[in-house]
Amino acid sequence: MGGGNNAENDSQKHIQYHQPISGCCRSHSYPETNFSPGAKWIKGLTHDRLGVFVGGHFGEVNLGHVLFSERVDDDKHIQMVYWSAPGRSKPGFDEVMKLDKKEWKELKKGFSFGPSCITGGYGGDRRVDFIIPKDARHKGELDIVIEVSCNEMFGVSGIGAPDPNRYFTLNSADLVVPNQDAWRLMWDFSTLRELVDDLPGNSILQNLCLVTANKIMNTFDIHDPERTIKECRKIAEDVFGEGWEAKGADIYKEGLGKGKKPQVWGIGNCHIDTAWLWPFSVTQQKAARSWSTQIDLMERYPEHRFATSSAQQFKWVEQLYPKLHERIKEKVKTGQFQLVGGSWVENDSNMPSGEALARQMIYGQRYFRSRFGVTSKVAWLPDSFGLSGALPQLIRGAGMENFFTQKLSWNNVNTFPHSTFNWVGLDGTQVICHMTPVDTYTAQATVQDVRRGVWNHKNLESSDTGLLAFGNGDGGGGPLNKMLENLRRIRATANEHRELPVVSMGESVDDFYDDIHKHTEEGKTLPVWRGELYLEFHRGTYTSHGSIKKGNRHSETLMRDAEYLATLASLFKPEQYSYPKDTIDTCWEKVLLNQFHDVLPGSAIGMVYIDAEQNYAEVAKDGRKMIHDALSVLLEDSKGIAAPMSLNEYKAMGGQFAMINTLDFPRSETVILPITESGENTVELDGGLVQPSKRGDRVFAVVDAPGRAIGCVSAPNLVDGVGATAHQTEDGSFVLKNSSVEFKISKGRIVSLVDRELGRELIPCCTTGGLVMFERDTPPNWDAWDTEIHHLETSKPLEFSNLKVHEAGPLRASLTADIAYGQSKIWVEISLDATNATTLANSRPYIRFDAKVDWHERHKFLKFELPLDIHSDIAYYECAFGWVSRPTHKNTTQEAAKFEVCGHRYADLSEFGYGVALLTESKYGYATTGNVMRVSLLRGPTSPDSEQDQG
Repeated sequence: MGGGNNAENDSQKHIQYHQPISGCCRSHSYPETNFSPGAKWIKGLTHDRLGVFVGGHFGEVNLGHVLFSERVDDDKHIQMVYWSAPGRSKPGFDEVMKLDKKEWKELKKGFSFGPSCITGGYGGDRRVDFIIPKDARHKGELDIVIEVSCNEMFGVSGIGAPDPNRYFTLNSADLVVPNQDAWRLMWDFSTLRELVDDLPGNSILQNLCLVTANKIMNTFDIHDPERTIKECRKIAEDVFGEGWEAKGADIYKEGLGKGKKPQVWGIGNCHIDTAWLWPFSVTQQKAARSWSTQIDLMERYPEHRFATSSAQQFKWVEQLYPKLHERIKEKVKTGQFQLVGGSWVENDSNMPSGEALARQMIYGQRYFRSRFGVTSKVAWLPDSFGLSGALPQLIRGAGMENFFTQKLSWNNVNTFPHSTFNWVGLDGTQVICHMTPVDTYTAQATVQDVRRGVWNHKNLESSDTGLLAFGNGDGGGGPLNKMLENLRRIRATANEHRELPVVSMGESVDDFYDDIHKHTEEGKTLPVWRGELYLEFHRGTYTSHGSIKKGNRHSETLMRDAEYLATLASLFKPEQYSYPKDTIDTCWEKVLLNQFHDVLPGSAIGMVYIDAEQNYAEVAKDGRKMIHDALSVLLEDSKGIAAPMSLNEYKAMGGQFAMINTLDFPRSETVILPITESGENTVELDGGLVQPSKRGDRVFAVVDAPGRAIGCVSAPNLVDGVGATAHQTEDGSFVLKNSSVEFKISKGRIVSLVDRELGRELIPCCTTGGLVMFERDTPPNWDAWDTEIHHLETSKPLEFSNLKVHEAGPLRASLTADIAYGQSKIWVEISLDATNATTLANSRPYIRFDAKVDWHERHKFLKFELPLDIHSDIAYYECAFGWVSRPTHKNTTQEAAKFEVCGHRYADLSEFGYGVALLTESKYGYATTGNVMRVSLLRGPTSPDSEQDQG
């Protein structure tokens, strides 16, 4: 054997041995050896790179660079002029278009606009597309009018007043041609990234989305965008499904088997605060801009349904933008534009009276029926700061049986236990309430929003659907096309994969609630919540901006009296009197407008309250005139007294005082009459007795009046002939006393309150009452809105000083006192009348405190408190059309969270057979902790109104 032969044989054997390797290129063959490093990825690094595909640091080489195929800004293509409205004026579009061309000035990029103003808005992308009409494209020329406001996300300085020294520069005003394929790829990628970020880690779909997004990034070529963008979009179909985009709105008709239904129902909405960081006039423009945008989207996205509330905003649009109003009417007819709420505005529901809450719905529903021929079926208050237990009855009375809200998701102590439930009101009336598990009314239609609609639902066992209310809000805007595009992609993904909830579009809010009724046996399988929906947050709103609370209470009372007397006059003297319906409606609309949930609570900027106070002034003027006109007819020979007169002048006129009791029950009260008379003794008037005031500028008289009747001055039955007295004791204390009670102030504090008829001391030993300053009212956030429990740890009792006897009796006795604190001064008159508070047998008189305050405190909280020798686990507070009981203890966190609560005219602490009440003329904040009752008087927040209640 030769070596060569052996070598040859060996070589042949070797080749034969390895022949099978030649088949390694066949796809069905698994290689025997492997020299590659493997396909193992580092998932976190791949995930991190997704953030640099659009814009950012690599904007010149990624997708963001090709979003526009053309961009020009030269004078040949763009000419601009501007006109600035003077002051706070808001002229209409037609008015501006009639201006002389000479009033318009040339505008270039780099021009500074200002000073800054506030219109509010929503952070993030607010791009609104305007599709250029075909005729303008053929013509090659188009005039566009743009309204510009100088502001940022939330005004120009966060939540506060605008900076008058700040200006803004026009940086961009270009004519561009968008690359539609690039934009659609951007939306594809955005949805994929949301899926990667929000789906559970290491799930099949999450990994698929990450792989797909990574492939897209590797495929895109900045040097060949047209071809690679198409390839990238094809890759996205690995998640969304083949040909998904061609289906358009029909994508929502797929993916549900027989008997299956969507879990999340999408409805566009546009929460426009009727006033907040902007005045009412700005809201008029917000409504027009926002709703016209939504009508445009409806034309491009047939599945888009849009719900909005607030009849007041529709009335503004009708008056100022009549063409838009007609377009809205057409979309209401097609069911794409849905009217919800049934109220005049999205009102606060803690502080308005029952009558005012009823009027909100009466005026709202009446407007919707008269203009659109529809009645809202769903009450809609997503942002109100707590909800009165009177609402269910009123909602049903207004023709609605469903209610939408979500604000209780802001609770800062306890999580509200339900998402869909029967809400039962004070009288047992119920509505189906849905608190969206998405926990917002301004959802951005993201994957997280859709998933939250299921995983955050608190009672899936009884109702498994959630409402996704999406769209930019607070400052308006509503849904954007990118939101509608995102929802199509989310639904396409859910049609292909079962790791996502199924989101539905194309149905209305009414359809959503109809589905709940159907699948819960008309609410029988739902949980029940009885009574108020107390918000464990924003408790300071019961007190902030005290002047606006006073205007509300006085206006509500005035309108009741004006309507009552006008009704009597129209019934008994129809030939002489015409019911002033237009004036009444105008007044009520102003009162209802001011009850918007950021106006009445005191959480708007200062310029809002200029308008609100003007509304109240007009209501007061018109209300008093209506009362005067009605009485002039009812009491034909009567005459109003315009100014005080002497007793002799009054007697020379003849006749007598007539006091109208507009309430249902009899009253016997000490009142003030405009008669000037001096002296220390009572004098006769109209067959009764009156007491001249110490200053001689008025007299006090006891007036008796049956219910809903005319009263007159009476001769009071003074026990022991004494009546009410005031005096200083030898130890320096001051005492007010009548036959029923005795009230004592010592060393500047209230130390005794004795029920003389029972011989019962009501102030516990070693405790005192009076004014208290809580010196650190500094909530972590939301200054005008919040007061937190820790403010109660910084109390400083204030002492009455310079006490003097002011009126000595017998009809009214009173003391005057001063209180100084910091830069503030308080003047108080404390009085006691000879008459009891009511005509009931066991009634007692009330001690009256009239205070005038020159307030200059910041982040402090002034209250009045009174400790009582009364034991009760609950206290009672007036609310709309009733009362609500709340705990005086802190057994649970739910009870502890109610350290500041809302009440109307009284709070009552009673044990069996006996009780004491605090009554207020225009305050709404109360607390009863153990045996200590408090009423909140003034706060000093500095945002959003830095001058709130100052002076």
